[in-house]
Amino acid sequence: KLQLFIHLLYSLVMESNEIKKIIPFDDIWDNLNVLEERLLEISSSSNDYLTSISQYLINAGGKRFRPIVTSLAGKFGNEIENIGKIIDAGVCVELIHIGSLYHDDVMDNATTRRGVESSNSKWNSTLSILAGDYLLARSSELAAESLGLESVKLLASTYAELVEGQTKELNLAFDLDQNIDDYLTVIEGKTASLIRTSARLGSLASSADSEIVDALSNWGWNCGIIFQISDDILDLTSDSQTLGKPAGNDILEGTYTLPVLIALNKDKGKYQELLTEIKEDKIDIKNVLDEFTKKEIIDDSKEIINSYLNESVEAIFTLKNHELFPVLENINNYLINRTN
Repeated sequence: KLQLFIHLLYSLVMESNEIKKIIPFDDIWDNLNVLEERLLEISSSSNDYLTSISQYLINAGGKRFRPIVTSLAGKFGNEIENIGKIIDAGVCVELIHIGSLYHDDVMDNATTRRGVESSNSKWNSTLSILAGDYLLARSSELAAESLGLESVKLLASTYAELVEGQTKELNLAFDLDQNIDDYLTVIEGKTASLIRTSARLGSLASSADSEIVDALSNWGWNCGIIFQISDDILDLTSDSQTLGKPAGNDILEGTYTLPVLIALNKDKGKYQELLTEIKEDKIDIKNVLDEFTKKEIIDDSKEIINSYLNESVEAIFTLKNHELFPVLENINNYLINRTN
């Protein structure tokens, strides 16, 4: 476990360094340090036991991708005057994200998360659910105090979308007849909605013009889809140490992501048989993982990613003269390139 944790920590550091190269603004990284302190402050409870559980996954680290998006979006308005609100907007979206992870681990019966023991395994499912609920409540409370009614409503509707996406994914578990449109509906809800809101909340917090808010929201939506598809490719192509969980874990849980659905489209009989044998534990997934990572399958997956990349760039075309335009482009390129 220690070796796994060290390897995962190294991977996160390397990934963080790569992101810093494409976002060359020192103040964003300084603000991220303030955000870390704020996360702990807002997630603290008068009950020390609850605090230790609810801060467990916060302390486990992470890329903080959503607050980074929020900080970037905040640069399109009156950043200096509203920096406190922009940071709080980042805290709100990260608390929703982390709160949902507690719930995910219970639903998935996960044993690890970010290279450490999952909260439901370390404590139990009931406490893990309560910790997730607590973080969601604290996010709403902070938004009401710092950001205003529009942001509170936005966060609430976003979480509803996230739950709808997660519910649809569970409903489709082990379904061999689902299609790519079903998959896209799932990831729009469970991932794209919160990354869209991260961009929207940051630009709203900085009092950016409404046209800019809408453009960044559309960029974030497409960015979120790119983010999730690239994650799903990595679940099949990376090793367990890098992922911090078993490679091919999605397939084991009956979550058939884009590469798997593309494979089914290419040869339904062959891949239905493989997936059924994996489900019935007749074959070890390690021995057949390469069947789902053939070049033509990954290439087709990336072709779909590229269509969302084009839409994402088109969404912010009106911002092409802004100094941050290349950064927004580079973020999406980074998300795609990490699958190589």
